[in-house]
Amino acid sequence: MQSRKADRIAGIHRRVGLGICIVAGLVASCTGAHANPMILVDAKSGIVMEHQEAFQKWYPASLTKMMTAYVAFSALRAKRVGLTTVATVSSVAASQAPSKMYYKPGSKLTLDSALKIMLVKSANDMAVVVAETVGGTMENFVDQMNAQARVLGMSQSHFINPNGLPGAGQYTTARDLAVLAMALRRDFPEYAGYFDIEAVNTGKRTYPNSNMLIGRFDGVDGMKTGYICASGFNQVSTATRNGRTVVSVVLGADSLSDRTDLSANLLQKGLTERASGVRLASLAPYGAGRDSVSDISAKVCSASARKARLDGRDENGRLKLTSPYIHEMDHPPQAVFAGLIPGLAPDNPAAVKGTDIADVPIPIPRPTF
Repeated sequence: MQSRKADRIAGIHRRVGLGICIVAGLVASCTGAHANPMILVDAKSGIVMEHQEAFQKWYPASLTKMMTAYVAFSALRAKRVGLTTVATVSSVAASQAPSKMYYKPGSKLTLDSALKIMLVKSANDMAVVVAETVGGTMENFVDQMNAQARVLGMSQSHFINPNGLPGAGQYTTARDLAVLAMALRRDFPEYAGYFDIEAVNTGKRTYPNSNMLIGRFDGVDGMKTGYICASGFNQVSTATRNGRTVVSVVLGADSLSDRTDLSANLLQKGLTERASGVRLASLAPYGAGRDSVSDISAKVCSASARKARLDGRDENGRLKLTSPYIHEMDHPPQAVFAGLIPGLAPDNPAAVKGTDIADVPIPIPRPTF
């Protein structure tokens, strides 16, 4: 008995082949030199099944677009805008750093298309298009983002833009992102389909979802990925099986494959093990140095790190994923249209009439990892 208690206190166990370590009951990267902020929550009960550095401030990168979507969905429900509302690419939107669509100022598309491109391709210019369409100005929209964060209880989050490009004052935590993911599912079930689109087709090109779990992890149904040097590779994921839904957050992973493996392993744990622990609303802040925002640029964007990510691909350029819970897609991925309004030139302010925004699937070839 004493030996088992000592083992629990030491808390160091390794799950061979799963690509994760359990350290004092917390999930962490076996190979990473830093402790990844992570959290796993049972969506129905709100019970936190795993957590690690959940209150450490972190750059959200493109996970910011989850809040952009929340504010946009709120405006749609209030009928301040509609899915067919014409959204115009401004000079501010066009000037955003990549990833982006490179549409010229004055180009027009529906709000529906802008949302889809923002969430699937993670285009920074489309996030600004959404913000300006909904909020009038980007500044006004960002104010709405921060106001909504306060309402949701995201006490350690602040936004300075709608796309997640880095800057002073842009931060969040794994705990707050779990709160946001839960709120998106609870408050806007009618828009849940935006988060599990396999690909978008602009009429000229098809862009697969940056979430590598879509179509490759049984039950996955969202949500969003993000990456900048300062944050590393981030991912918020949701999955549902047999009526049970779990939410996972992984921040600061070393690579795209690392965040995908870690997310898959967390989701599998949540879907197959009994939920026990404190509720998300009752999780007390912890951890040292929470007043500063972690910046792992030196680690993630060093020459050696970039080389390691190249080495993490096979001879065909496919990512080497280690989680046994990830499989090849069992069907050709389907794309929905999301692009500029056909026949509506950048200088034509005509309203959209009869524009087809139906999700007509467009079969595309099987993508590689």
